[in-house]
Amino acid sequence: MRILVIGAGALGGYFGGRLAAAGRDVTFLVRPARAEELRKAGLVIHSPCGDLRLPEVKIVTEAALRGGNAGFDLILLGCKAYDLDGAMAALAPAVGADTLILPFLNGMRHVDALQQRFGARAVLGGVCMIGATLNAQREIVHLNRQHTLLFGELDGGMTERLRAVSAALGGAGFEARASSQIVRDMWEKWALLATLAGSTCLFRAPTGHIVASPDGAAVMERMLAECCAAAAHNGFAMSEAFIANARAMLLPPGGKRTASMLRDVQSGARVEADQILGDLIARGGPAQQTAGELTMLRIAYSQLKAYEAGLHKE
Repeated sequence: MRILVIGAGALGGYFGGRLAAAGRDVTFLVRPARAEELRKAGLVIHSPCGDLRLPEVKIVTEAALRGGNAGFDLILLGCKAYDLDGAMAALAPAVGADTLILPFLNGMRHVDALQQRFGARAVLGGVCMIGATLNAQREIVHLNRQHTLLFGELDGGMTERLRAVSAALGGAGFEARASSQIVRDMWEKWALLATLAGSTCLFRAPTGHIVASPDGAAVMERMLAECCAAAAHNGFAMSEAFIANARAMLLPPGGKRTASMLRDVQSGARVEADQILGDLIARGGPAQQTAGELTMLRIAYSQLKAYEAGLHKE
């Protein structure tokens, strides 16, 4: 199976690098500057699950892809949501009649965009769970031992093509698991992530500091309830087990969890406010959209939009 990985940053570089090291036919679609970095230094991963250094990896730029590199069987897409339009334009020449696109973006808006551009049949659902970043040397640093990809058919069930994807991604040094309920998995991650991102950005603090503040725990509890209500409004009521696990992650005293969105805010970078919080509010039904009633999600979203306005002004 020919695999095209969009980008070679923290997410694409980690999983694509593991796949390449396991002998899979992997090509990275990268910008010219990243291509030059990879030619000079190779692809380097620092991880508690095992370091990896690949002196050479297969790379292609958008211009070269337009020149005739079609025929990819699987495309792994893990860009930031605000880069999706550009990523779709870049990968379009690689999409053939039977190409599968497996996105690992947060939320659900990207599914609508990909299906509109490439057709519903071409798009799978995916969930990525990893903590990773690029260091100053542009090497990938894996921050913990979690490195999981879930994937599945958006209409549920198991298919032959899903089994083929499972075979292509399996046994490569990370957890790759086909799911018969991937849309529920996506909603569960979205509800948890929106709570974590909304609360840590609102307080500009990790979870433990929020819990230690006078009303911080109550704010996080309320935000989690709002996120779960939005999921339920869309047909995905969160189980008691999910809510218990979410509370155990978010509310322990001394917790050090933050969202990558907070790290983006602290570094003055762009954020996925519209895709992670705004779209959840838009899909949340009357409970999120009643005029004159501010919810925790709407307050968190508003302060992030104020942050974005400051970026645009600069």
